[in-house]
Amino acid sequence: MRSRAGVAFVAGAIAILAISACTGSGKTATRARPISVTSTSAPEPVPVAALTGLADPTGASKTRAALTVKIDNTRRGQPKYGVEQADVVYEEVVEGGITRLAAVFNSHAPDRIGPVRSVRRTDQSIVWPTGGLFAYSGGAQYAIDSINTAPVKQLDETRAHDGMFRDHSRSAPWNLYAVAPKLFAEGGTPVPPPALFAYRRPGAATGGVPTSSFTVGFEAGYATTWNWDAGSSTWKRSIFGGPERAASGVQLAPQNVVVMFVQYAGGAGVEGAEAELTGTGPAWVFTGGDVVNGTWSRPDKAKPAALLDANGRVVALAPGQTWVELPQAGYPVTVTPAP
Repeated sequence: MRSRAGVAFVAGAIAILAISACTGSGKTATRARPISVTSTSAPEPVPVAALTGLADPTGASKTRAALTVKIDNTRRGQPKYGVEQADVVYEEVVEGGITRLAAVFNSHAPDRIGPVRSVRRTDQSIVWPTGGLFAYSGGAQYAIDSINTAPVKQLDETRAHDGMFRDHSRSAPWNLYAVAPKLFAEGGTPVPPPALFAYRRPGAATGGVPTSSFTVGFEAGYATTWNWDAGSSTWKRSIFGGPERAASGVQLAPQNVVVMFVQYAGGAGVEGAEAELTGTGPAWVFTGGDVVNGTWSRPDKAKPAALLDANGRVVALAPGQTWVELPQAGYPVTVTPAP
């Protein structure tokens, strides 16, 4: 083995030869120039919000839990606040055949969400995969007993502290609103939610049939129509005979609408009925201006439902907001093909 001195001598000899003023041929030798080596590293990947598949440059979605808020869907509750900023929105059938929303927030934290309404039995199954926070106005004891089984921190008007407020310019019970930043602060150590859907890459085909509009035939006057808008790549929502606009003036328009046909234990529209969200059933996925007919499958309520096409392959959605419609199996859904 060479000693450190030996290595130093050899290096020095090479250096002397390199800088000699003359060679044996009489030609002047040039000084050897040092080789410049630039160190490069791969750029840090941009965070992606789990519930939308969209880039999240601030990483905010990774610093907080999912916040599910029960929201009114009646004429009296219009206009809604904050729903256009939700990551995922579920539309469920409750007593009398009317519908109510469960909106899940993670990427954004609106200062006003609502009107906030009461819990139903279906909600515990909706929130199991995401956990996090569950905001509501109260409810019947059987419904509260049901949500008590879910892995969420409950925030009602009392426990939310200043995370909810009453707008006394509106009539109760349509005047209770949630303040998302303050509710997120009530969550303790946040656990970010897992992804609920798979998302496709830009330009990837949907594998579906081009569709211009469709109507989900909820009963009691709550049928919803969705019209494809190619300019914005969204499905624009209408209810009660016209476009539905949030209080901000923006028409509600998600990138995806998933129709999961389900059974309601006790009967859809019956008080205390609960959507059976484990098992399997038909699913129609509206995305990218197309409809993909297939099934939903959820053997474990702690995990989200898988959306599968007719060949059993996972249906990938467009990154963005997703609405999940939960009509009773047998409710009509009419589809208008693209011209």
